[in-house]
Amino acid sequence: MTAINKVVVFRVGTEEYAIPIPFVISIEKVEGITPMPHLPHYMKGIAKVRGELIPAVDFESILYSRTLQETEMSRMIILQTEELSFAVLVNEAKEILDIPSGNLKQPGLIAYQNTNYFTGVANMDARLITLIDPFKLVESLEGVREIKDYMKAQQTTA
Repeated sequence: MTAINKVVVFRVGTEEYAIPIPFVISIEKVEGITPMPHLPHYMKGIAKVRGELIPAVDFESILYSRTLQETEMSRMIILQTEELSFAVLVNEAKEILDIPSGNLKQPGLIAYQNTNYFTGVANMDARLITLIDPFKLVESLEGVREIKDYMKAQQTTA
């Protein structure tokens, strides 16, 4: 890990989370999500972003088992992992922040299978910011493998 970790900080519920900048393609207003039948509860549908169709997941549903209440501050953070681009719906995208490695601690929950995508907690003055690994997040979500396979098949036939 480098001495400085550049991340995008966002809010879900009342808590702050962060994703490393290399995974973030863009931050967009929440719009143009087409609901699809038979998707997992946390998936809002498919969004068209820069000409590409990508799955949109409700991060509040994943973390807190409740639906995100969209406001003017709500955003879609567009992420890219090796296998899949997807949008994460959050209450608010707050800032880009440099987190010194010395401020990062390993969470006790890292061994818990349902939260293995939490890679650290940054202690920044009066703030605690939980870091998330998007690759591990995608791998931990039920039904994503089928969605990845479907999206990959669509790209090869297009």
